[in-house]
Amino acid sequence: MSSPPSPPPSPAIDDADPPSNPSQSSGSVRNIVVSLLLSVLVLAGVGYVTFDASAFQRLIQHLRPGLLVAAVAIAFARIGLGGWRLSQVSQGRLSLRSGTRGQLAWDFFSSVTPSVVGGGPVAAFYVARDEDIAVGESAAFMFFCVLLDQLWFLVAIPLLVLATFTIDLLPDVAGAVGLWGLLAYFGGLLAWSSIYAYATLVRPRLLVEITDWCFQWRYLRRFRDTVMREMRSYFRRARHLGTQSMSFYAYGFVLTALAWLARYALVFFVVRSVHAADALLLFARSAAMMLVGLIMPTPGGSGGLEGLYALFIGPLMPGALVAPTLLTWRLLGYYLFIALGAYLFLHQLQQMRDQRAHEAPTRSG
Repeated sequence: MSSPPSPPPSPAIDDADPPSNPSQSSGSVRNIVVSLLLSVLVLAGVGYVTFDASAFQRLIQHLRPGLLVAAVAIAFARIGLGGWRLSQVSQGRLSLRSGTRGQLAWDFFSSVTPSVVGGGPVAAFYVARDEDIAVGESAAFMFFCVLLDQLWFLVAIPLLVLATFTIDLLPDVAGAVGLWGLLAYFGGLLAWSSIYAYATLVRPRLLVEITDWCFQWRYLRRFRDTVMREMRSYFRRARHLGTQSMSFYAYGFVLTALAWLARYALVFFVVRSVHAADALLLFARSAAMMLVGLIMPTPGGSGGLEGLYALFIGPLMPGALVAPTLLTWRLLGYYLFIALGAYLFLHQLQQMRDQRAHEAPTRSG
């Protein structure tokens, strides 16, 4: 069999960056609108079914402002922890400030792409442009952070499975079928986390080989040189990260654990600020809800996460509080990141346009 023809000269990496394409930028805006609409529609549906103004007025008199302030603080602490982790993983290549911008970009793109996809791959382009480093290098940082997330799941999932023997982790409406379904899903997620850890730590070349195979396809062949150049950069950085000491991994894992615990604690503080729900059950259900939300096909899990909140968290409080606490949770854990991330993305896009406009007269001259 004859070898495939050599690909044509590949475009410069600047031209390959997704943020620089106007049509894709408009696509990002469209994704944001769709994501927000899904979230608002389900929130409105939950509010229509559960909200009672007179009951809410009586219940709100028991508001504990200190816990609500703690919820706001934990939302911003999650951003800081994510930025700290990116800075630590990069071993100083990213400062705490740039790591925080990268984390915000990651959360933003996660909010406008399906949960099963995540925002890490696109955020890698943002970090590379923001810090003027190779895309492959920033992708290695992102992949390693995803690895730390998978390691966290390897710890959190067995703990939740054990919790099902002592607390009602699933609401009554789910029944035994829902419990076995949840356990099967947790088992699949556990297996995937193990495979991901192996491919990242033991065989980082595996992803390079898969990418090379994919870009042998006729429609992708013209991008092969550009992509493989970045993948080689990724491989070098990933191999370097794989040789680090246990203390390096432990440091990153602790930051990862704190960031995920902050996600669960946000629901905890929002609900407890208005109702004294069972603390252990509330926290455990928050964790289970977040894990199930990872497979939502909608951008940022919008629509699905609101439904999961009503299913998992709703039964732990009076019905009149479901919609207000849901809205507060999504404001601090979703809409906040949409707003901050959109500002960063549009600011970088404007900088790129200004740079190209400045370079255009030089090229023509």
